[in-house]
Amino acid sequence: MTTDRHGFAAPPALVEHARRFAESGGVPAVPRVAATVLLLRPAGDDFEVYLIRRVAAMTFGGMYAFPGGGVDRSDSRTHLDWAGPGPQEWGGRLGLDPAAAQAVVCAAAREVFEEAGVLLAGPDAGCVVGDVSGDDWEAARVALERRDSGFADLLAARGLTFRSDLLVPWSRWITPEFEPRRFDTYFFVALLPEGQRTRDVSGEADHTLWIRPAEAHARASAGELTMLPPTLVTLAEVAACGGLDEVVRAAAGRDAASPVQPRLELSADGGARFLLG
Repeated sequence: MTTDRHGFAAPPALVEHARRFAESGGVPAVPRVAATVLLLRPAGDDFEVYLIRRVAAMTFGGMYAFPGGGVDRSDSRTHLDWAGPGPQEWGGRLGLDPAAAQAVVCAAAREVFEEAGVLLAGPDAGCVVGDVSGDDWEAARVALERRDSGFADLLAARGLTFRSDLLVPWSRWITPEFEPRRFDTYFFVALLPEGQRTRDVSGEADHTLWIRPAEAHARASAGELTMLPPTLVTLAEVAACGGLDEVVRAAAGRDAASPVQPRLELSADGGARFLLG
């Protein structure tokens, strides 16, 4: 996907879909609330981000994205030991009431464990659990993925505290109105905890990689990696920060509550571009 100052080039199939939606007077679907996490780690004097490619059979299949998914009903009922900003403070950052904010933040932590095998928790407010790649942890991850247990159950069984301070809010994106499945997604940044490693564990991905954000953006712009505007824009934003400390500092001043919603501008000559607004 290429970009310029006018927006994003849109794939022909997506343009045709948008035209049919407009011509039929389609009614936009209600977006599902979701959360996604940019896992970052140092790489020499630079840093890398973790990307997964969704399997072709899924919504947005074949696209590279960050680990994440929809908020589950269990996320809003979660009662767990909590370290870092509480639901009230998170609500202020995300523009949500405390209960809804808690659900989004819990969904972010749950999804990054389900899809990348990374657990943002520790025995107390000052520690993070180490390696979680053993067979017992994998069994717990699978049970969570299958909804046989909840995120709070997983942590309580191991005497762990959720470290909400390891998540930093970055942005919020809403899927364009013409898409049949839409998401209202909150983007977070998290540094890979020391002693942990990502694992290709989720059945929702067919390829994973660690890559420098600037390189990922360049390869996507050249058509080598396929991704949607939220991923592409976010990669450019974090790459511009220059370093991990700068990413965290930049996040503190960002508006993570006001949504960005790409819209497709259709021209009479058949062309189309995504515009952000």
